[in-house]
Amino acid sequence: MTEERWFQITYWPLLIASVLFIIAYSLQVIFELSGTAETIARSFVYATWFVFIVDYLVRLWLSSPRGPWFRHHIFDLLVVIIPPLKPLRLLQAFTRVASKRTSQGTALRSRISVYGAGAALILIWVAALAVLDAERGKPGANIETFGDAVWWAFVTITTVGYGDYYPVTAAGRTVAVGLMAGGVAVVGVVTATFASWVLERAAARSSDDDEPATRGQIRAMSKDLTRITNRLSGGPPPEQ
Repeated sequence: MTEERWFQITYWPLLIASVLFIIAYSLQVIFELSGTAETIARSFVYATWFVFIVDYLVRLWLSSPRGPWFRHHIFDLLVVIIPPLKPLRLLQAFTRVASKRTSQGTALRSRISVYGAGAALILIWVAALAVLDAERGKPGANIETFGDAVWWAFVTITTVGYGDYYPVTAAGRTVAVGLMAGGVAVVGVVTATFASWVLERAAARSSDDDEPATRGQIRAMSKDLTRITNRLSGGPPPEQ
């Protein structure tokens, strides 16, 4: 068994676990489950958390050397430590679909676009759930419904900050800090991708006749003309 082989075996099961996590967590928070329903939802949440912990430890044990692998898989560690990040693994499947039958540059841009848009939507959904779970029913809280939580998440990730809804608990403010940091990163990725697309389109439509000649090109052209002239006149070839 190798780390790569283990990754291939567990790829789809972990994606399914991510889906189960987001479904169970959403039902638990939105509908305020209680009794048996709450127990079942929490069992799914804890089970997926355990699966990701086992996966990370096995991959770390199979890797060689372990130091470089650990440094290059910080996100996997964050997924283990912070359960709401699990749905971000779904973006790996989306980028595989988006990058099929495309050129290398277009495929890279497709992956970045999918990661940017997908990460934004997932962050908004998960942050809304987390802040609602932390704020609902607390003294002085104004985020009491899922609709309010989603609106707050949209406003926060876009760095607009109307201030009509805001967290008052320590847990809610921690979620807000993470969402603001994620929003800045997502906006930067989307902006850079759009700029890259614009530059590529502009370069594709530009004509070579509009580009100025460099000094090297002029010198090479001068040598070619001299060589042709000397051959026609029977003179010596030009010096290199």
